[in-house]
Amino acid sequence: MATTLPAAAYPPSDCPICPRLAAFRHEWRAKEPDWFNAPVPPFLPVGGAASVRLLISGLAPGLRGANRTGRPFTGDYAGDLLYSTLKSFGFARGTFEARPDDSLELLEAAIANAVRCVPPQNKPTGPEINACRRFLTPVLDSLPALTVIVTLGRIAHESTLRALGLRMADAPFKHGAAADAGRYRIIASYHCSRYNTNTGRLTPEMFHDVFRAARAAVDSAQAR
Repeated sequence: MATTLPAAAYPPSDCPICPRLAAFRHEWRAKEPDWFNAPVPPFLPVGGAASVRLLISGLAPGLRGANRTGRPFTGDYAGDLLYSTLKSFGFARGTFEARPDDSLELLEAAIANAVRCVPPQNKPTGPEINACRRFLTPVLDSLPALTVIVTLGRIAHESTLRALGLRMADAPFKHGAAADAGRYRIIASYHCSRYNTNTGRLTPEMFHDVFRAARAAVDSAQAR
């Protein structure tokens, strides 16, 4: 069984599809030549693509997070909450030190962003989201054991639904809402950004509830 994703799941490091994002990426390459500054690839677990039962679908790399480090949710606050939560529910192990060479490993879980390049002000445009979906669809198509998808934020949620060929009405976005679509259980969450946690829109307890539901759904599917 495959341990890696197909080439179609990876944009080239100088991906030209979205001119605004490419220009922003080049700007930051000039400012910070030691940063990653390229489309950020999915983060796969021990065992590779064939072992993925849970996919976390995120929005886009943070400027000083994944755009700097090259690993999703690594280098900014969102990763602190996400990876501690994944460890709490058995989807990760090791020590998260906010750098890609730490000892953190995913277990039966993978992370992929709806948009692979960092957008200015963390806000991709509709055409950019649509254009980058060509790289999300091959991810979904290449995870044979996948049964549960957690979407972080409305943009990731809706782009994931479209990548699966679903209608928005099949799984409307609402924090904590779960919907069955074919062989997948889709669970929506507010994004684990510092803004959402600082404003109280998302609390650690609310986030834990989402992954408690994801853990139960993964275990239930595995037991069948």
